[in-house]
Amino acid sequence: MRWIVFDYGEVISRRTHALPDMAAMLDTDLPTFEEAYWAERRAYDAGISDADYWRAVAARLDRELDDSLIHRLTSVDVDGWMFADPDSLALLEDLHRREVPLALLSNASTTFARAGESKPWARFFDHLLFSGDLRVTKPAPEIWRILLDTIGAEPAECLFFDDRAENIAGARQAGLNAELWHSADHARDLLQEKLAA
Repeated sequence: MRWIVFDYGEVISRRTHALPDMAAMLDTDLPTFEEAYWAERRAYDAGISDADYWRAVAARLDRELDDSLIHRLTSVDVDGWMFADPDSLALLEDLHRREVPLALLSNASTTFARAGESKPWARFFDHLLFSGDLRVTKPAPEIWRILLDTIGAEPAECLFFDDRAENIAGARQAGLNAELWHSADHARDLLQEKLAA
């Protein structure tokens, strides 16, 4: 096992706390907002602009947005995903100290990508890959080819962690070793077995 590849959202980060704030900004209830937020997310993660994403969300809610509100929604959204889990950070730091090659493969907008690159956790990774930059999202077959070409590895040389079963299935279909994320402690136990093998 040469490379360990991590997802970001709800693996390194905790689940966003910002959804209620954004729902209030759009004057709607949380369940209605969440449905619209997630329904348009795939296109956002595939590279559409902040403005196009938020206008698509707003259209589902029968709302209109000006540029100022789009900017504020984007800022609150990005900040909401920036709370890293301390146990996940400790695992990354341990692996980095052991000189285990690490890569990040996240479904995330280009705006999030630029913000994430500046965070302290980014230094643990040899490569940071964001779907918004790649214009393709997990679990599409193309994204695994891009990952492997970028890190210069064969599929069997990678272990991928993600919190979504569909992404684990996609990675395995591409030949990667892949494990569903439960917790940093669970991942640490798996890695002790695999890195020792």
